[in-house]
Amino acid sequence: MAEQLKDLADDRALLGRTSTAERVSDILRSRIAEGYFPPGTRLSEDSIGGALGVSRNTLREAFRLLTHERLLVHELNRGVFVRVLTVEDVEDIYRTRRLVECAVVRGLGEPPYGLDGLAGAVAEGRQAAREGDWKGVGTANIHFHRELVALAASERTDELMRSVFAELRLAFHVVDEPQRLHEPYIARNVAILEALQAGERGRAERLLAGYLDDSLERVVEVYRRRVGEEG
Repeated sequence: MAEQLKDLADDRALLGRTSTAERVSDILRSRIAEGYFPPGTRLSEDSIGGALGVSRNTLREAFRLLTHERLLVHELNRGVFVRVLTVEDVEDIYRTRRLVECAVVRGLGEPPYGLDGLAGAVAEGRQAAREGDWKGVGTANIHFHRELVALAASERTDELMRSVFAELRLAFHVVDEPQRLHEPYIARNVAILEALQAGERGRAERLLAGYLDDSLERVVEVYRRRVGEEG
């Protein structure tokens, strides 16, 4: 925890003169997504507040926001913890992803589409794979799907899926088999990108639906075993 708090203290500069609860929650959300605070970690108000240089009230409001996003959970007389998802949570996350992401592709309209962000995420994933950075591949994969959702040009959809993808990272941290989990989807991201580049949104949607179904099966298989072992 000491190392995480030292890194967190480096984030104080991000607060600037507007150290609002929203900015604090942005920082903590990113740190949780990156695995600095793994699922099940108790978050100390004193330590985190001291590292970020914010008041207890500001930190509690940030905790409240992240609890609303289902990233944290408050346990009576114990404190605030990074949430540990259930298998049902993981299944619901993927159900939401399928509903939203496939609808985004289906509703794209006529090509050409603005695909620079998707192409950049594909390149990021390939580079991370070449370096053997499989957690980096996972991050690039999340970036790919965020860029896919961004094609809808909807702030509300972006906000909804930001929370969904942050929850998904909680599952990935428990699974902890990043190469097995993420490597197969590098080529599948390329296939979806190429379908969209060709203006074939129907094929892209079919590829995406199959992708999400296979990913759900793989994640749930490993997640159920890991949660059972830890239980």
